[in-house]
Amino acid sequence: MYSGQQPIFILKEGTDRTTGRSAQSNNIAAAKAVADSVRSTLGPKGMDKMLVDSMGDVVITNDGATILKEMDIEHPAAKMIIEIAKTQEQYCYDGTTSAVVIAGELLKRSEDLIEQNVHPTVICEGFRLAADKASEIIDSHSLAVDKSMLEEVAKTALTGKSAGPVKEFLADISVRAVLSVAQEVDGETVVDLDDIKVHKKQGGSIRDSNLVDGIVLDKERVHSGMPRSVSDAKIALINSAIEVKKTEVDAKIQITDPGMLSQFLDEEEQFLRSLVDKMQASGANVVICQKGIDDLAQHYMAKAGVFAIRRAKKSDMEALSKATGGRIVTNIDDLSSDDLGAASKVEERKIGESDMVFVTGCPEAKSVSVLLRGGTEHVVDEIRRAFTDAMGVVAVALEDGEVLTGGGSVVAAISRDLRSYAEGIGGREQMAIEAFSGALEVIPRTLAENAGLDPINTIIDLRKAHSEGKSHYGVNVYDGGVTDMKKERVFEPSRVVEQAILSASETAVMILRIDDVISSRSTTPAPDGTDFDGLGM
Repeated sequence: MYSGQQPIFILKEGTDRTTGRSAQSNNIAAAKAVADSVRSTLGPKGMDKMLVDSMGDVVITNDGATILKEMDIEHPAAKMIIEIAKTQEQYCYDGTTSAVVIAGELLKRSEDLIEQNVHPTVICEGFRLAADKASEIIDSHSLAVDKSMLEEVAKTALTGKSAGPVKEFLADISVRAVLSVAQEVDGETVVDLDDIKVHKKQGGSIRDSNLVDGIVLDKERVHSGMPRSVSDAKIALINSAIEVKKTEVDAKIQITDPGMLSQFLDEEEQFLRSLVDKMQASGANVVICQKGIDDLAQHYMAKAGVFAIRRAKKSDMEALSKATGGRIVTNIDDLSSDDLGAASKVEERKIGESDMVFVTGCPEAKSVSVLLRGGTEHVVDEIRRAFTDAMGVVAVALEDGEVLTGGGSVVAAISRDLRSYAEGIGGREQMAIEAFSGALEVIPRTLAENAGLDPINTIIDLRKAHSEGKSHYGVNVYDGGVTDMKKERVFEPSRVVEQAILSASETAVMILRIDDVISSRSTTPAPDGTDFDGLGM
């Protein structure tokens, strides 16, 4: 500033600004803190977290995405790390913790390079080269999937969760559910997981869970006089109210004598009766309505022996259409026998404390349901999360047709190959690729730590095995040391590993490129006393 000149303020009063090395250190510290918070949940021997929100609601889980979603995090760099978990969950269903842990380790290694005066843009370039090479290496280690592998993929996803003790049972259900809805489109297998309806009910044990070759509706019949069960069901799916229509505009009806009132009420009754007659004429003995059903119409249906449900969800109607082959009809006048769906049985069953309707025995079911049971609400919620992951990875493996061996074997193989690759790269980028290679070893190291094993000995054993060409060797968390994961039948989809590495490297690069943080909020120190320059943690 020149002598005598007034200082020029370009930022509003109260704005905090952190630049250069300080900004990078703060961002890296925040990202590492998030990664460390979920690190202990990784692997078959990972621990669970109990999360209590401001309302006192409790969530007990070791699912990385759920933990990070429930944590109330303010720091923008930390939020970027959470985005990795969200992307991983949406695209691959599993591997959220791995992706976050790798990102945290990449940033930790970057900090060491920055202290050695390696410029962040050089580190970013090295990370990009390493990530591209890692994708190539993954392709070379991929194994073609077969039906027997799908169950092993599901078991791997369930291992280490609350569902671990019954993983064979749930893996079998998840594979059968996915195969039921898988379709061939232009020569490729496509799985829409929306076609699998998952319901959870507390009460009973996990082994009471089952796959229904049709649809389960969390509803009950509208009238106690209706049959509880209908065999050889002909199902009408109706998307209009079975009630007397109301006028679109305000209308006033003047009645001058009692006969007119009686005639008016008779007309309403006749209208409702005609609607029920039309449904019967089509051959329907089960009616599932997306809107309301008038009390009088319920009475006529019950007398006719028709099973009816009202206010079904739109998603349930679409699922029923796929499962039973029926068409959703908006106008009852247009209902015909061609519009009806078919199921061998529709029945109301008591599940726990509530009634549910089961539509089973659908000949051409393109939609199925899974009913998950558990002793308590927290148990059944965690089973639901674990089962969703298992279904997701089975679907991903089936669509891609490729799997990799688990237990940290693939990341160890990538780490070894990247070291060799780095030697052929000139300049300081070589240091970044070597740092990337070392960062990937955080997965086997964490698996060993969480299992109570010596991480240094485990990494040494793993490197030795891979140097001898045993590329499928990974960490044996049960007996210690390393073992052949292909022989142990530990598999995970290629997409899970590839997406975790790419997301982690891209986010690490984005955070490393930040050298200026401008915050309009007032400075709020972190609980541990660390000041993240107004960005809170």
